[in-house]
Amino acid sequence: MSYRNNIEQQKLLTDFLKERAGFELSEETLDKLYQFADLVVDTKEFGNLISAKDAGKFLSRHIADSLVPYIYIRRENSLDSISRSAPSRMTNTQDDTFSSLKATAGSDLTPHNLKWADMGAGAGCPVFPLAIAMPDIQFYAVEPRHMRVKFMQMVKEKLHLDNLTVVGKRFETSGLDNLDFISCRALSTFENDWERAKAGLKKGGTFVTLKSYNNIVHLENDPKVHIQKYELPEEEQVYALVTRGNNE
Repeated sequence: MSYRNNIEQQKLLTDFLKERAGFELSEETLDKLYQFADLVVDTKEFGNLISAKDAGKFLSRHIADSLVPYIYIRRENSLDSISRSAPSRMTNTQDDTFSSLKATAGSDLTPHNLKWADMGAGAGCPVFPLAIAMPDIQFYAVEPRHMRVKFMQMVKEKLHLDNLTVVGKRFETSGLDNLDFISCRALSTFENDWERAKAGLKKGGTFVTLKSYNNIVHLENDPKVHIQKYELPEEEQVYALVTRGNNE
């Protein structure tokens, strides 16, 4: 069944956004996310892009997870009528949150002309959902595997994502630098990912990663690292959005 008709999965995603952050995405944005999900699950000529066990829960597991950084951007900017006292199942283990993602004056959501690279983009999570949700940021999907690059290029064209560039190289040889944000999702350890990312960040830039909480619990007392715990629909484990600023 197409995710454009999968009411159960759609409800899990939209309820996740409303319960955790207090907002809804536009129908146009949701439709693009459903199209992206269908392309990942149904496209076969580029190899296995998603495991069989995750194919039936792509919205609630992978799209929801990919949008977690966007939820924090949206909450921190407070540019709509989100209530700060609204119930949330996301908890921060540090006093600081996504303070570096403040909007500039006159911005509709986030500062324009920001550059955000995703390392090891694979089949496109989280970078494609983020690019769909935040069209005013320039995204770079960085991935060395040829078939994944071909797939992402096809998806970019089908979804008309003019704010996303697919880069078919390892991040270290991509030539990307002076970036506002660098992200990755379940790539390696936090320490290894940070070492790869920091050379490409501008001073004041932010590294963003999505991990299992069990894999980063040792970072809780590190003052340079900020951790946001969260749960995904119908998933048992706890996840974490982990950020570190480049202040060097």
